Order: sequence, then structure tokens, then C-alpha cells
Amino acid sequence: MNPLQLPAFYPVLDTELLSYRGMNATEAAETILEGEARILQFRHKGFFSRDAFETATRVAALCRQANALFVMNDRADIAILLAAALHLGQDDLDPADARNIMPRSTIIGLSTHNEEQLRAGDRQAVDYLAIGPIFQTGSKQNPDPVVGADALRTLRALTQKPLVAIGGITRGNASAVFDAGADSVAIIGDLYPEPLKRPALRSRVEEWLAVCSFRK
Repeated sequence: MNPLQLPAFYPVLDTELLSYRGMNATEAAETILEGEARILQFRHKGFFSRDAFETATRVAALCRQANALFVMNDRADIAILLAAALHLGQDDLDPADARNIMPRSTIIGLSTHNEEQLRAGDRQAVDYLAIGPIFQTGSKQNPDPVVGADALRTLRALTQKPLVAIGGITRGNASAVFDAGADSVAIIGDLYPEPLKRPALRSRVEEWLAVCSFRK
């Protein structure tokens, strides 16, 4: 199997943030994908209601149409139903168990937050690893300790798997993250401008793609 090559720009569709900003997830997904993003993670931390599943289904279809990888956060069951990739957190289903129940070709990613977790993740049957928060972030109520770009450079050497940096990454500091060895940057907060309207979001996506085009 060829090594996974993740897009440098990894946008995250956070349903809670979008609801707070007044845009539905389907509309946001359409706009992000129109900007030619090639991966999109669906992050829904609340109860996975019928409405949430229907929204995820629509977003999955949009990703297929755009030839973009659709990634389901946390939920292996939903990922199976939608033929999606799966991104697991440290407290989610064990990657080995996920691998046992997912179709063989499913791409699985795993979040880590420190050296110990990254070393353990490297031994797991996952296709990529995420590390963070790199910088301070407001996307979690109880964030893990900040990793920092300097430590990221050291951590990069601990795995040959694709490494996604996440947490507090902005257009202004992304170059330092790529310089430290990240293959991809997962973006939540800095992806969504205020006020959140489609033209502004499309422009922000284009700005991010320009930033990521200079990845070394």
C-alpha cells in the first residue's frame, strides 16, 4: 500500500461552532469544498440525532462529488454507514478495535497530545497521527497542555506516519508549524471568519490554501 499523503490544508467542520456562528454545516461544507479543499472532517460532539446523521450524510455526498476525503470524528459506527475515514481521539474506541470492525481500506487517524501518546500511536494500526494543541486554542473546554512548535520539531522524528498538527494554528503561525515538520494542519477556529457568511468563508479557504501551498 502506498503511504498516505494528506492534503496540507485539513479543514474541520465543527457543528457546534457553526451553530453558534449562525451557519449550517451543509452550507459551510459546500463553501469549503467549492474552494477546492480535498479533505473535510465532520466534528459533532453532541448527541448524534437523526438530524445530525442526515447532515453528515449530506456532507459525505458533497465530499464524494468534490473528490475529497470525508472523515468522521469519533464515531466508527457512523463512519461505517457513510463509508468515511475515521478520526479517533485518545478516549474513543481503541484503534485496534476500530480496525477490526472497519472495512479494510478505511483510513484511520488518531489524536495524540504528548510524546508518550505519540510513541504509542506510532505502534497502532492507524494511517496518520495528529498532535496538539500546538498553540492555545478555544475549541475545547478543557484543552491539553500546549505542545509548541519547537517541541513539534522533536516529536516529528518519532514517527514516519503522516503528522497532522492541530490547535490554535492560524494563517500567521502556520509556516512555523510546517517548518517544524507537520505534513498537514487541521484548522477549526481560524477557518471561520466573523461575521460568518459564504463569501467570507470562501475567501478564508482560499487564503488557507495559499498558505499551505508553501509547505516545505
